[in-house]
Amino acid sequence: MSPPYSSDEPSRAAVDAMAGGTVLEFGANWCGICQAAQGIIGDALAAHAAPGPLRHLKIEDGRGRPLGRSFGVKLWPTLVVLQEGREVARVVRPGSAREVTDALAALGNAPAHHAP
Repeated sequence: MSPPYSSDEPSRAAVDAMAGGTVLEFGANWCGICQAAQGIIGDALAAHAAPGPLRHLKIEDGRGRPLGRSFGVKLWPTLVVLQEGREVARVVRPGSAREVTDALAALGNAPAHHAP
């Protein structure tokens, strides 16, 4: 069973400052498309081999939710893949684990970002 989407979202500044690889998954617990995609997303995340740990945050999205708006999320689920706080890939309504796996592959190709 996949954990639910959390209504406790970090600020955009906190997300931008996150070190390493992060997957932000935007959706809603009542969303049937989100529920149907959980197996695909879970399989891809479990199979992902990357240097270092991969952070996965499931964020409840909707009207008045500033983090999703800051990323321009319009459809659920949307996965935003970040490396050192910068977006390197995005998958909207994944239909296969391959789509998610391909997006996660961008983590290995992203240049490291170092704050001044």
